[in-house]
Amino acid sequence: MKAVIDRDGCIACGLCADTCPEVFRMADDGLAEVYGDVTSDTEDMAKEAADNCPVSVITVE
Repeated sequence: MKAVIDRDGCIACGLCADTCPEVFRMADDGLAEVYGDVTSDTEDMAKEAADNCPVSVITVE
């Protein structure tokens, strides 16, 4: 699986990084970024982060 963030729409709330720090983190520019792979161990958390993103800019496929 792969996670993608549309960083143009990111509001830097940090929810994704808090929910699934194994896949998401806050980059030096303050916006969220994907830095890890979505594995079977992190799939549910990554999907939860995508579902709870307040601006719906995360997809996990």
